[in-house]
Amino acid sequence: MKIFLDTSSLVKLYHNESGSEELIRLLEEQNIEAIFLSDIAKLEFSSAVYKKVRTRELSENDASELVQCFESDCSKYSFINCNNEIIEAANQLLKAYGTKGLRSLDSIQLASALKVKTKISLALSADEKLKAFISSKGIKIDT
Repeated sequence: MKIFLDTSSLVKLYHNESGSEELIRLLEEQNIEAIFLSDIAKLEFSSAVYKKVRTRELSENDASELVQCFESDCSKYSFINCNNEIIEAANQLLKAYGTKGLRSLDSIQLASALKVKTKISLALSADEKLKAFISSKGIKIDT
């Protein structure tokens, strides 16, 4: 099985939080051949981790360790290049769904998922709005 993870799910693999156990169990139960991530996951992952420092969920040292762990795992993932094609697709998605709550970085995540739509069996996100947009595009999501 090949899957797409957005950053909200990716973080759950590295930091124990609500939904982490379920995600890990799902991944262990499936024969995962590939995990696709948007290139922006690299930036969003660090942002999410350092937000946990600001909210005092993590120490700076723990945050640095999580970021280093993710960076050392990057070779395990298949990254979707955030090129002009993805940016243009994200812009078109914003024009279509911006009034319905789609935001800029989520539009890039959605455009990335659509880029690999025919390759993946499932997309995972902890963001309810993004899950709805992904599902509306005919991509199976885990509920």
